[in-house]
Amino acid sequence: MAIPVVLVHGIRLSGRCWVSVASELGAERAVITPDLPGHGARRGERFTVPAAIDTVRAAIDSAGGRALVVGHSLGGHVAIAAAAELGERVAGLVVAGSTRIPNSVLTIPFRLAHLLLSTQRDGGERLSRRLFDAALPTQVAAAVAAGGIATEVIPDIARAAVAFDPLTELRRYSGPVWLINGSRDHFRGHEQRFVAASPRAKLLVVPRAGHYLPLAEPQRFARLVRDIADVCDTAAEEHPSEGSR
Repeated sequence: MAIPVVLVHGIRLSGRCWVSVASELGAERAVITPDLPGHGARRGERFTVPAAIDTVRAAIDSAGGRALVVGHSLGGHVAIAAAAELGERVAGLVVAGSTRIPNSVLTIPFRLAHLLLSTQRDGGERLSRRLFDAALPTQVAAAVAAGGIATEVIPDIARAAVAFDPLTELRRYSGPVWLINGSRDHFRGHEQRFVAASPRAKLLVVPRAGHYLPLAEPQRFARLVRDIADVCDTAAEEHPSEGSR
């Protein structure tokens, strides 16, 4: 049986941003793309890490109780936190564009962007859409716009990020881990420390790709996820008791 996939989006976006990746994967297995607190259909809610973990938990429950969890950027850190909490219910963990340890300095550009965009009457929605239109394929950019761009959630996320220790949480998860980075991703800074944090971690660096690899090159990213999901399928068939614990 094909293990379901839960796709966790990045900061300010929504589950809709995964439209092309989900389309590539959906013919083979169930794909769930939830909105994190404060994003998409949940704009106005406060973002916290526990609430984000609950979101992933609910998505896994809706898929039958066990899934491959894939997170990009903010979603990568959420995926790590969820895997640490949920253990074997996470059949495998894919962390894309998230191998940077957050601190107060790292949050400064996000806080400045929030201040700048908040001066706009529409909260910076139009400007943000134009930037995503330029960076992403048409279908993905349209889906990002349709889901809304939640600039207002940045302060909550900045506070949560400073208090979050991804390496400690990664050490708590004993399952297989794949770290995927574009070679040009500015969030690669601590990737070797992330690799060292998990004895089952594998690092995949995609040539000529940037931070938005999953959205800018969805077919390429979906192929990687499909191969990883196939590995999880095989492991579940060889060790069926792990999936029922």
